[in-house]
Amino acid sequence: MIERLVDIMARLRDPLNGCEWDRVQTWATIAPYTIEEAYEVADAIARDDAADLKDELGDLLLQVVFHSRIAEEAGLFSLADVAAAIGDKMERRHPHIFGGATTSPGWETIKATERAGKADASALAGVAIGLPALSRAEKLQKRAARVGFDWPEADGPRGKVIEEIAEIDEAPAETIEEEFGDLLFAVVNWARHRGIDPEAALRAGNAKFERRFRAIEADGGKDFAALDLDAKEALWQAVKRRGG
Repeated sequence: MIERLVDIMARLRDPLNGCEWDRVQTWATIAPYTIEEAYEVADAIARDDAADLKDELGDLLLQVVFHSRIAEEAGLFSLADVAAAIGDKMERRHPHIFGGATTSPGWETIKATERAGKADASALAGVAIGLPALSRAEKLQKRAARVGFDWPEADGPRGKVIEEIAEIDEAPAETIEEEFGDLLFAVVNWARHRGIDPEAALRAGNAKFERRFRAIEADGGKDFAALDLDAKEALWQAVKRRGG
């Protein structure tokens, strides 16, 4: 089946007889679609929809094949090379399963050893820029914490949140966005110290808001948009009291 998909992509990318859209794409132009497909996989999992998950995994696999085909055309690597590389990595990172070790030093320890052999030996190396901002903030903080740059307890980042709010209140217009970034970074740090996944927490907050807003829309009827803010707030509080 994989070979069929590889052949389909090769035909789509044919410079003479291929698809006009597919053959002009580059890694950069399809990267947003790759990210979107990964989110759609996560969405299918969140909805516990196995049939949709199968389809979304196929869409994500197509992205891997697409990127690999572009690389193969440039003489860089093929899908087979991609599969071989990840196979090697998984065996290397599980020495107690595939090697002679009796125990594993730990996934993160092995990854840190791998990073040490690269040009960028920073503790922050390899934290993907394309990650969602909250997730990337948490990963950067965890990496810094591993080398001792961290608050010893949750009161530290909590105090930083309060400090950043005060700085926003005093910030000139040209730095206000930066100050909000600092505040969000501090909130992520506080959540991390409390053992909370900030990305999951915000997803839950989004879901709660959507659920409640849809409920007040329904309660407000067809004239909901025309209601004043006090009326909408009253509907909101009623939904909260119902446990919505």
